[in-house]
Amino acid sequence: MLTLRSSSPFDLLDRLEQQLNQQRQTAERVPSAEVHETPEAYAVVLELPGVDKGAIEVKATERSLLISAERRLPRQRAAQPGEADNGANGGEPSAPNETACGPLLSEFRYGTWSRGFRFPQPIERERLQAVYRDGLLTVTAPKANTATTVTVNVEG
Repeated sequence: MLTLRSSSPFDLLDRLEQQLNQQRQTAERVPSAEVHETPEAYAVVLELPGVDKGAIEVKATERSLLISAERRLPRQRAAQPGEADNGANGGEPSAPNETACGPLLSEFRYGTWSRGFRFPQPIERERLQAVYRDGLLTVTAPKANTATTVTVNVEG
């Protein structure tokens, strides 16, 4: 049976808290960005630490960029039966017979996201450049030359 009313005001507060937590987690996954403008181009710089270059996608329309990426959870090596982790892999030594060598706590953000940027002037999509180095993605979008003069013949 579907209940349309909450049994107490605290149920409403719990639901509101869950929705706010979901929005906060989504917002935390979106990377920080800087947008620069020169007379010739726009440059968008995004922080993407830990993202593989192959997991980044850049799309462009006449006046906008859509940048998507995925930060994948790293594969964890399963411990062999009877094998103990001696701490040589950067972690604390563990007891034998554990099934996996994973973190006890992780505050890293994994998953997919996309972010759009709209520019006041059209861009030249054919000349876009994207460089990913040291965890920073820099996308340079040259401005389209729209200031052309057209001569019209007057008939009459």
